[in-house]
Amino acid sequence: MMMIIVVLLYFALLFGISRWTGRRATNRTFYRADRQSPWYLVAIGMVGASISGITFVSVPGMVNGIGMTYLQTCMGFIVGYVVIALVLLPLYYRLNLTTIYGYLGQRIGPRAYKTGASFFLLSKMTGATVRFYVVCWILMECGLATANGGNSLSPACYEWLFAVVVISMTALIWLYTRQGGIKTLVWTDVLQTICLFGALLLIIYKVMGELGFSVTDAAIAIQKSELSRVFVMDDWVSKQFFWKQFLSGAFIAIVMTGLDQDMMQKNLTCRSLRDAQKDMCTYGVAFLPANLLFLSLGVLLTFWYQQHGMPLPAKGDELLPTFVLSSLATTDGQLLVVVFLIGMVAAAFSSADSALTALTTSYCVDICRRADDEHLRPRVHAAMAVIFVLFILLFRVLNSTSVIDAIYILCSYTYGPLLGLFAFGLLTKRAANDRVVPYVCVVSPLLCYVLDVAIGQLTGYRFGYELLMLNGLLTFCGLWFSKR
Repeated sequence: MMMIIVVLLYFALLFGISRWTGRRATNRTFYRADRQSPWYLVAIGMVGASISGITFVSVPGMVNGIGMTYLQTCMGFIVGYVVIALVLLPLYYRLNLTTIYGYLGQRIGPRAYKTGASFFLLSKMTGATVRFYVVCWILMECGLATANGGNSLSPACYEWLFAVVVISMTALIWLYTRQGGIKTLVWTDVLQTICLFGALLLIIYKVMGELGFSVTDAAIAIQKSELSRVFVMDDWVSKQFFWKQFLSGAFIAIVMTGLDQDMMQKNLTCRSLRDAQKDMCTYGVAFLPANLLFLSLGVLLTFWYQQHGMPLPAKGDELLPTFVLSSLATTDGQLLVVVFLIGMVAAAFSSADSALTALTTSYCVDICRRADDEHLRPRVHAAMAVIFVLFILLFRVLNSTSVIDAIYILCSYTYGPLLGLFAFGLLTKRAANDRVVPYVCVVSPLLCYVLDVAIGQLTGYRFGYELLMLNGLLTFCGLWFSKR
């Protein structure tokens, strides 16, 4: 009962903000928030928006596999965010863009424009729906465990319940974003970031209490743990080698933030370029301590499992949920589940709502080229929500982890062509053959896959995050040699 009350209060706050920000909203409000967003609110919200529900449970589970070496990538993120602030944001503001792929149309041609937007739509729809699928499943499992009703459901009822959860959650996102769009998200993301990190800190406090640690004790224990290794400087073949992680982090930030309409749309709502740059740099620096908190939680949870003589879960993603559900027998444990669910909902909504809004924006502006059509946008927004639900239910029917993993790999490949397209436009003055751009952007990821498999079989070396750079380089070279 307490869980229902807290969740309803949370949604009431979201809809209150939506009603306030959606008054007299137009397409300009939905797409660009009338360019009146305070930069500090955008920065706070961006931290939460960059952390999906999967991240909430996955990052703590990383420490038992790779320690804290993920922080090397986060350090590279900071460099990438600085590049975005100094190179990409001035370009986007100078051209007064609604979507960032409009630059490709002006620099290369209409087919490059549509190709860039299409790659974004493909990667964002698949990636966002898979992330939301996992979150809906975790939320349903936690809800059933809290109600003690999970074992009494037949398989058919279980699947129907999952469908109801997916439809309900997506409908809630559609309802509070349908009027104000990005203006609403600037404000709701602040609330969701506060809830997300509030939940994280409360969970850390709970684990520390069960371990008998003070803040100082916890910091010392984490620092001394072998799981807290950050830097890998002695094995260049390893995927965790510092320079691979650091440079890949910089490129990941540039591509998956600076070249992603979802992540950039909020930044383009700031009142001026200078405000947007302050927002980007603040957010970039904050991302490092944010992930340090998640990783520190992972180390503390490992201590907890060891103290209680429990084996670690087979999958790192189960480290936090298993701990939460193990406390259900007590009142404090039930409160912990509520806190965990609020954190999960905040993380899931702050990424899914911006994805739905960005998909709507890109389709209306880039594909249909009807940015001023006040009737088209609501229809597209509703259609995107329906497609969102259908994708999630399709993954459920397939019910295969390998399929989901394949989709994540597909998403990683689709960002490479965007890197190549923008790099070609920014770093050269050469004219490309716009007619062959779609073919180049399809062939480059395929070549990357062939090279990854062939080199792996011949040498044992497997590409990690650096595959993104190779993909972008192949696209760049293809454009370079495609003379008009």
